[in-house]
Amino acid sequence: MGLTCTGTVGFHLTTGSGWLESAYMAVITLTTVGSRDGGQNSVAMVFTMLYLVGGLSIFTYSAFQLGQFVVNAELRRMWERRRMQREIRGLKCHYIVCGMGRMGTTICEFLAQRGRPFVVVDTFGEQVEETCRERGWHVIEGDATDDAVLIDAGIERAKGLATVLPTDADNVYVVLTARMLSSTLQIVARASEPKAVVKLERAGATRVISPFSSGAIKMARFMLSPSVEDFLEITDSGGSELELADIQIDADSPYVGKPLMNTDLRDKGVMIIGIRRASGERLLPPAGSAVIEAGDSLFAFGSSDAVNAMIGSPSDNE
Repeated sequence: MGLTCTGTVGFHLTTGSGWLESAYMAVITLTTVGSRDGGQNSVAMVFTMLYLVGGLSIFTYSAFQLGQFVVNAELRRMWERRRMQREIRGLKCHYIVCGMGRMGTTICEFLAQRGRPFVVVDTFGEQVEETCRERGWHVIEGDATDDAVLIDAGIERAKGLATVLPTDADNVYVVLTARMLSSTLQIVARASEPKAVVKLERAGATRVISPFSSGAIKMARFMLSPSVEDFLEITDSGGSELELADIQIDADSPYVGKPLMNTDLRDKGVMIIGIRRASGERLLPPAGSAVIEAGDSLFAFGSSDAVNAMIGSPSDNE
């Protein structure tokens, strides 16, 4: 617009043409379609040459800047993807969330609030990728039922997987595929229909959640025990000072072989409300003389800092 106006005024002043004719000359000269001679004087010829050089220079520079913007954006996107792939390959004891719907987003927010590493697997493309990038979440675009996609997500090194895909058939297939790739993986699956629960369990799911039945049971608990449920809501909310967690005891843990009464857990602000042995035996509540063994799962309740310190980072759990 600026070049056209400049050319119109310039041709009007140097050639004495009318405004419409001057605008016409400016447009055909600027677009390099042609140039009318119209008995131009030396001043008009000099202006035409300068106008052509200036117009072509500005057009070339604009085209270069546009191309550079497009190329740089694409290169930046490719670099971010490769960087994310390198970070995913370095993850250990992380979690995989298959499906970025409402439930999947809530799961990711819960894990992010507690500082747990996770990878999102979804087929929604750039929209999901952009959302995850803004929040700093790792994401892989692909079909979660594909073995290669789950391997890229680090399923062999993962600690748990949640599949919340839209259909029960897809969730069954993901559970079956994940169980074939990892026999020790903790798999939580969503079931929309009651008859799908049995199929998911047979496919290898560790836990199967039905949102409708779980929501109904929670509503009933609110009616029967509102204070207890309010307390649990506090422990589950993000930023809470209290945390309820499952702590796995490895063979090299300093607590192995010690009775509960001789540990420093209480001094750290952690209370053990239950122990599940590797054999499946449950101690609820555990006695103070109960000896902690390798492979135990300690159900710990206490301050968030203390509980998270016991759980430690994924590298600490290796």
